[in-house]
Amino acid sequence: DESYDLIVVGGGHAGCEAASAAARVGARVLLMTHKANTLGVMSCNPSMGGVGKGHVCREIDALDGVLPRLADISAIHFRLLNRSKGPAVQGPRAQIDRELYRKNMQLYLGATPNLTVTEAGVDDLIVETDPKRVRGVITADGI
Repeated sequence: DESYDLIVVGGGHAGCEAASAAARVGARVLLMTHKANTLGVMSCNPSMGGVGKGHVCREIDALDGVLPRLADISAIHFRLLNRSKGPAVQGPRAQIDRELYRKNMQLYLGATPNLTVTEAGVDDLIVETDPKRVRGVITADGI
């Protein structure tokens, strides 16, 4: 019976980022996902950045996030959108190799100290009433 400081449910981009950030600051983290081989899977349009989402990418980068670092090493094309317009509407965008990004994310998470990845669906939360807080999860397997 292991104990964790934080349980992250879901291995999408936000879950990977949250689990990685918490582990980097020393928390013992359990990342729960249905399929570990889908960590880091990107959509059919595998790009990071752009005019709108570029701001979010730069903020994550400023906070030492993993997504922009992996995007940099998995990119196949970099472009500045709206180059002919003013700086307020310009946006850097990187096209990402989907398979390379997925592979790099899985390698990164697997090598992150204090981070454990497990395959399980979460059905419910174990909640204490006094003080009111979440103590754990109940998986689809009843664990």
